[in-house]
Amino acid sequence: MPLDLDLLVMAYANGVFPMSDARDDPETFWIEPERRAILPLDGLKLSKSLRKTIRRDRFTVTADIAFDRVIATCAETAADRRDTWINEDIEQAFRILHARGLTHSVECWQDGELVGGLYGLALGGAFFGESMFSRRTDASKVALAWLVARLRLGGFRLLDCQFMTDHLATLGAVEISQAAYLSLLARAVPGDPRSIADQIVSSGSSGSGTSASSGASSVTGDWSSFDRLLAPDGVSVVTPSSVSSSPGKLILQSLTQTS
Repeated sequence: MPLDLDLLVMAYANGVFPMSDARDDPETFWIEPERRAILPLDGLKLSKSLRKTIRRDRFTVTADIAFDRVIATCAETAADRRDTWINEDIEQAFRILHARGLTHSVECWQDGELVGGLYGLALGGAFFGESMFSRRTDASKVALAWLVARLRLGGFRLLDCQFMTDHLATLGAVEISQAAYLSLLARAVPGDPRSIADQIVSSGSSGSGTSASSGASSVTGDWSSFDRLLAPDGVSVVTPSSVSSSPGKLILQSLTQTS
C-alpha cells in the first residue's frame, strides 16, 4: 500500500521512520528505536588516508544529480547484505518527496561511473540519513564528509543515522537514548513539520532561514548554500577545474572551521 506522504513527514518529525523486512515485502512498518545513532556535525572523524582522498579529489562529488539511481542502488542486494529494508513503497515515496525538494542525495563519481552515495530526508534543521552505498574504497565515506560539510554550512543542527554500525562509529557517530534524541529533534524541527514541508515545496528548494509556523520560529537548514559556495556561477557538476580551488580542500576547510 503506498505510503501517506504527510504521515511520513510527521513520522520523521516525531522520531519514527519506515522500514520493511525485505525488498520484495509489500508490508511497511514503523520503527522507534530505544537507542538512536547520530553523527554530531562537529564530530566527524577523518583518518589521514581519508583526508588525503578528499584533498586530492579522487571522486567527483555531486548532490541531487542522480537521486533515483542512488536510492535504487541502496535498495539492491550486495555482498555484505542479502536483502535490504527499502521496499518499492518506501522507494516511491522518497522519489516523490525528492521531486518536492524534501529528500536529497550525495553522489560520488569516478571516470563517469556512479561509485558511491547516500540519501536522506531534510526537514527543518534536521537531516535524516537513510542509506549509503560504496563501489570503490572510501566512496561512501567521502559522500558522508561532503554531506556533513553541506549541513554545517547550511545551518542544520542534527544528522540522524538511525542505527549504530561499526562503520559509522569509526566516523564519529554516537548512540544516544530515544529521550535524548527526541530533545535534539524538537530543537531541530520546532513547530508544525507539515508547515515546514509546505514552505519547502512552495519555494521550490530546501528552504533557508527562519519562518513563522503556528506562532513559533522554525529553523530551516539551507541545503543549497553549499552549492553557492562551491559553484557561485551555477555550475551543476563541481570538478576541480570548475572552481578556483580544489573542492576537496574547501570541504576539509569547512569541516575544520568552528562555529
